Amino acid sequence: MKQFTRLFILLIFLSTNAQDVAILKYNGGGDWYANPTAIPNLVAFVNITIKTNISKNPQSVAINSEDIFNFPMLFMTGHGNVFFSNEEATNLKNYLISGGFLHVSDNYGLDKFIRRELKKVFPELDLQEIPSNHPIYNQTFKFPQGMPKIHEHDKKTAQGFGLFYKGRLVVFYDYETDLSDGWEDQIIHNNPKKVREKALKMGSNIIEYAFTN
Repeated sequence: MKQFTRLFILLIFLSTNAQDVAILKYNGGGDWYANPTAIPNLVAFVNITIKTNISKNPQSVAINSEDIFNFPMLFMTGHGNVFFSNEEATNLKNYLISGGFLHVSDNYGLDKFIRRELKKVFPELDLQEIPSNHPIYNQTFKFPQGMPKIHEHDKKTAQGFGLFYKGRLVVFYDYETDLSDGWEDQIIHNNPKKVREKALKMGSNIIEYAFTN
């Protein structure tokens, strides 16, 4: 019953609001454009499985642009350095506290940079590990163990972290899993079908949570 109610609310919300996911373009030299097939593949998956109506051709938006306010959700990834100017940090903060949502996917190498820059956005907030009973792991697809592991690098546990503003999750950060690599075309990483499905289902949960919270 709860799942039906959640999906009903999602369908009503999406039928009356244009919903899209944009890729966040940032400075610092990191490859914000990494994983070009990831978001299109995830969008194709969620449009079928949870009946969203997201554009199949995601736009890229600069972090200092007012255009970010046109999107309920931003996606960010990369391997290298990230730098937010004070203006950019303020713009991103205003977006997030106004109801926006940011998903950051650590594409191996992003961690030390994104943690530093998020402190510019919310100096008073710390990333918190999100427990497996949090709703983001319990949308249409269930992940009773929390963040799934997609790629191995340092034999570390896959984790999901979040920034909570006034009790609302505004930033979700997947770490040591390369979640968005699992959304890419199969030929790129040669992931088994089950691994790709696991990644896509977790990505679907993130979108469903962002759009309904």
